[in-house]
Amino acid sequence: MRDWAKQPVKTPVSKQQLDAFCTPHIKNKINSLFGSDLPPEEAAVLSQIFSTILIRRNIPQEDDILFYLEDDLRFQHNPFLFSSMEDAVERIIQAAEENEKVLIFGDKDVDGITSTVILHNCLKKMGIDVQWRVPVDNDTYGLSIQAIDDFAAEGGSLIITVDCGISNFEEIKHANDNYIDVIVTDHHNPPENLPEAVVIVDPKTEDSGYPFKDISGAAVAYKLVSALRFSNSDFYNAELCILDIAKKDDGTYSVNCVKIKNLIKIKELHETIIPGKTSFYDLKLPSFLQSQMIYAWDCEGTKKLLKELFGSGIDFYLYDLRGEVAKLIPSFSTKSIADIQNQSLIAKYHPQENTTINCLYNLYITYTNMMIARKFPENAEEEKKDLQLVALAAIADIMPLKNENRLFVRAGVNSLMHDTPRPGLLELFSRLRINTEILTAKDLSWTVTPALNAAGRLGQANCALELLLAEDAPTRERKAEEIFNLNEERKARLVNISGQIKTIATESLPEYQNKMCVIFDETIDKGLTGNLANRFMQDFGVPSIVFTKNDNFYVGSMRSCRGLIATDFLDSFGDFFINHGGHNFAAGFSFEEEKYDSFIQKAKEICSKLELEPEKNEIVIDAEIPQAYLSPSTFKIYYNLEPYGCQNSDLILKTSKVKVVDAVKVGKKEPCSLKLLLDCGKYKFPALFWGKGDLLNTEIVVGQYYDILYNMSRNYFNGTITQQFEIIDIKQSYE
Repeated sequence: MRDWAKQPVKTPVSKQQLDAFCTPHIKNKINSLFGSDLPPEEAAVLSQIFSTILIRRNIPQEDDILFYLEDDLRFQHNPFLFSSMEDAVERIIQAAEENEKVLIFGDKDVDGITSTVILHNCLKKMGIDVQWRVPVDNDTYGLSIQAIDDFAAEGGSLIITVDCGISNFEEIKHANDNYIDVIVTDHHNPPENLPEAVVIVDPKTEDSGYPFKDISGAAVAYKLVSALRFSNSDFYNAELCILDIAKKDDGTYSVNCVKIKNLIKIKELHETIIPGKTSFYDLKLPSFLQSQMIYAWDCEGTKKLLKELFGSGIDFYLYDLRGEVAKLIPSFSTKSIADIQNQSLIAKYHPQENTTINCLYNLYITYTNMMIARKFPENAEEEKKDLQLVALAAIADIMPLKNENRLFVRAGVNSLMHDTPRPGLLELFSRLRINTEILTAKDLSWTVTPALNAAGRLGQANCALELLLAEDAPTRERKAEEIFNLNEERKARLVNISGQIKTIATESLPEYQNKMCVIFDETIDKGLTGNLANRFMQDFGVPSIVFTKNDNFYVGSMRSCRGLIATDFLDSFGDFFINHGGHNFAAGFSFEEEKYDSFIQKAKEICSKLELEPEKNEIVIDAEIPQAYLSPSTFKIYYNLEPYGCQNSDLILKTSKVKVVDAVKVGKKEPCSLKLLLDCGKYKFPALFWGKGDLLNTEIVVGQYYDILYNMSRNYFNGTITQQFEIIDIKQSYE
């Protein structure tokens, strides 16, 4: 146990910090999270604790705070912010119109599998002749020459990669030579030289245009599908302008315009006009508005101002935005734009952007989305099903749970809990005994994603795809059983090989300056190298590489930490690898068998010059909660910060001098866990201390008082949901 008993919480939060953070809107929003059923004093306490935790976690007020407090998917980023998205959509529409054969090529992990399913379902609904392929058995990562040749032999003409492709330079060149176009959709770090694909959609490329770089491959596929759905509407590729004119107190006129395409601002114009001194023909306004549909909120008022400025000889045809919006939201028929600005939710998070023209732009987006939802009501259900998979991918691929990833995971988990899970997932949940009534992102990361990943790790990724795509119950039941058995096999193999190579791992440390753990063993399954690298990274606190032999080449995985970017480390080998790629903290590679000695020598050479960031072993406490503040409602603090995961670590709370009034060992396998009942003053709470049954009657004695570190969870038993603490650490109270 670590020495934390007298350790304070994270940096104390001052009243000035709290006041600056809690703008009126944010304060009201946080208060609303704790419900109107609580006494005002208790709600105020919980709101303050919640706010201080957000501040300690350095959640920026104007950026990520929105994604912590809001669930509405309208706050996600527009797919057409990808500079290449329109090109991807056009090429797929062409494939549909010309009856082309299309191949979706995905990766073998959860992200690749879910990406493939999301895009496959969409293209199939479009009537496209679509097939899918993922690496199986001893296939290498990424698009392969063999897959291209097989597809060419079938007369295929378009390949779309999902969760891979950005590093497949030679393979895509081979596809081009065979008159096959390739659209790359990926999210991995791009190499210096990009492949010559017809379209690349990857948020990490320099010119992607996308505002958030850390989405999963499935999220990229979901963005492409969202753009394809939008392309079915009359709004697709329609250019228009929104015009706002206002007379200022000094007698000048402010003219503001935005030009929009696919709900994206593509151009803006802001001019100040002095009556009698500014010629209409000297302005940029005429050319900006030429040949455009022009929308204004108050058409008559705008025409009057135009006449004041330019006389009756200049005339524009204006479309009535207020009238269009009022057809969907009747109350807006009498509202001024100032009224709407005051009500704008997004403006409350970005008050500096709350201009009239931005308000009109956001109104137009709302109007468009409502119109599309009316015309295509099926999109909402399809989106829910897609987001169930996007949530799984974000969790499995350890995407940072910030920005729009929080919207995706929340929406996906909520859909799994409150809607009907996709049939394939429902079958798998049943086999894994997953209770969707109390489902969390942690539950998915501990049970569902490892099971789906097991199929790919053991060379049978197609099994997971068949589960998720199967339209008949018997197939789903059979595939769920296969995946369950594959996962059991994976766990057994992992336990066996971990013990077998632990000595190799330990002995490798001094060879690499204690800066890296490098393990080679021919008996390792190539699908387990990532699991093992991650395990040794956690055990030793240094970046770890695990590789094995696969026919006449070596294949391996790297898991990194302490500031070392995995892809940068592999890039420093130059053109050494057959292929390599990945993320900042996880990457893969392969190289020829004759290069083994060179690989070891080069790795040692790089490590000799490597500087890692210091290890962080301290427990970081988010908040200390006195017993007087503990109640069943306190759990809302924990739930409102979900989902937990990468860059939103599990909440760690501290409470002192709680009395253990009961303690029993639970669990059939060693190490047993400890189930406690804690007296916290007004309330008693059950608690679980995982794997610590041996502490009973030694370090933990019924009747004694303890300081505890804990987080919170729900437990489901015999149809009843109870709230409980999960103990992280415990120390006897001495004061």
